[in-house]
Amino acid sequence: MERAQLLLLVHATTCFTIKMAAHSAVLSMSKIINPFWGGRLGNTVKVFGTTLTSHRNKTLLTGENIPPPAKYGGRHTVTLIPGDGIGPELLNHVREVFRFSCVPVDFEVVNVNSALETDDDMNNAITAIRRNGIALKGNIETKHTMAPSVKSRNNLLRTSLDLYANVMHCQSLPGVQTRHKNIDIMIIRENTEGEYSSLEHESVSGVVESLKIITRNNSLRIADYAFKLAREKGRRRVTAVHKANIMKLGDGLFLQCCREVASGYPDITFDSMIVDNTTMQLVSKPHQFDVMVMPNLYGNVVSNVCAGLVGGPGLVPGANYGNAYAVFETATRNTGKSIAGKNIANPTAMLLASCMMLDHLKLYDHATMIRHAVLKTMNETRLHTADIGGQGTTSEVVQTIMRIIQSGGQLTTEL
Repeated sequence: MERAQLLLLVHATTCFTIKMAAHSAVLSMSKIINPFWGGRLGNTVKVFGTTLTSHRNKTLLTGENIPPPAKYGGRHTVTLIPGDGIGPELLNHVREVFRFSCVPVDFEVVNVNSALETDDDMNNAITAIRRNGIALKGNIETKHTMAPSVKSRNNLLRTSLDLYANVMHCQSLPGVQTRHKNIDIMIIRENTEGEYSSLEHESVSGVVESLKIITRNNSLRIADYAFKLAREKGRRRVTAVHKANIMKLGDGLFLQCCREVASGYPDITFDSMIVDNTTMQLVSKPHQFDVMVMPNLYGNVVSNVCAGLVGGPGLVPGANYGNAYAVFETATRNTGKSIAGKNIANPTAMLLASCMMLDHLKLYDHATMIRHAVLKTMNETRLHTADIGGQGTTSEVVQTIMRIIQSGGQLTTEL
């Protein structure tokens, strides 16, 4: 037999074996496990000591009017934007794990040069996402030293595709030592308006006006998104974060819209909290929060605080949703430029973001297989990168994850 034919046969056999092992692992449990999108009600199981629920619940992530992502010959095409800092190396590891796990996804790589002052690269990326319907990305650096006319590429992507909802599930992970335990907070952040509208000018020398844009339409739909997600996931409380005591018109409009939407969900408790008090309450009594909804800038602050509560930016995945497109990335949107190329970045957040993407594509078995291997690496092997107190390298963590995938063992139901 020719060598090329032999290699092809070995690869096909390996992919089939991995797929069957994953399928067996999934069928061994009454429901597929998803620690990042599980609700608080319904059938639950214990995984690594954490109570989790099924991820086969009906979700908001693929709205009924959303066109399906690009799929050719049984494989999905996903736009991949490497970004800056640690983005390229982490996404290379995602591709490595996907190839090893025989995930039926092909990546269309679109590089964006953050040093350029033109938007040509970003426009190419946006066109690719419109073509494929879905993307996985690293954060693109926004240099504050560039001319005011140069807008954030990340913000341009979100506004151009109308990705109005940013979703982050901040949850304590097994094997990670933190001050607060059993945190389980969902953060819904308005993603296209607020201070990120980039509408500012210098009216006279030394006097700059920055406009914060809040519209009724966007406030209503982000509030409705939060309440629908809360009901879908069996959550009992939604907290609106605001500064309406000072910004009575802008934040006042946002709060008013949240109250209007809340009146249509009598089964869910609604309350509100001023943003400065919110940050203090988060670091002292985080368990009082369930689902939180807020304007853009507050969401940036709160999501970073919550990431710190569960171990840091290297652990939490994030997603951006609109009516037609979805883009997945790490939740805290930092480039990690200072540790780029040192093989010490934590791959967890990006790998878990890729699992959220696979769930969005309804590739549930592959998502479960990879997610299980990531959590098992963190909890059972205790192989941690430096950001969470370990000495493991990025490559060592990824290699261990792939060994666990290859072993194809049953999911651990109790530590």
